[in-house]
Amino acid sequence: MTMERIIIREEKAEDVRAIFGINKAAFGREDESLLIDRLRSGKEFIPELSLVAENKIGIVGHILFSEIRIKGQEDHVSLALAPMAVLPEFQNRGIGTMLVREGLRKAKALKYESVIVLGHKTFYSRFGFKPASKWGILCPFEVPDEAFMGIELTSNALENRSGVVVYPKAFLEVI
Repeated sequence: MTMERIIIREEKAEDVRAIFGINKAAFGREDESLLIDRLRSGKEFIPELSLVAENKIGIVGHILFSEIRIKGQEDHVSLALAPMAVLPEFQNRGIGTMLVREGLRKAKALKYESVIVLGHKTFYSRFGFKPASKWGILCPFEVPDEAFMGIELTSNALENRSGVVVYPKAFLEVI
């Protein structure tokens, strides 16, 4: 079986409805879709880091990175990877992996130094994500330590960056 051709590109205005539907289908609820809609209107939204996966039938996946702060003795800018979704019928085909890799590559090209994610340890650790507690970075709400992870896009980007992650207000309004 040959791998289907997937293109990863920035979202366009005409993709908004498809992105809403992908997230709703993947998560079985609208919370993540509503989160994306609210993040788009906020200052933390980075258009270049809202990416879609497209094949011959249309958009089948989406990933979003938005700005967050790590609040410690000093505030540090980082990114939140959230959410990432692939239509259920296209899952387990490497599309999520392609979205994460391209998103991390673009984030680094845009001079972001780190990314924080709340997700599946076995999936995200493949890209180099490690428990954020390794750097003294804490989630503002209770989550399993192994599910709250960070990655340094530049060497030692999270060293001496301990503190609590401050998510955009949209995260608290929806999820």
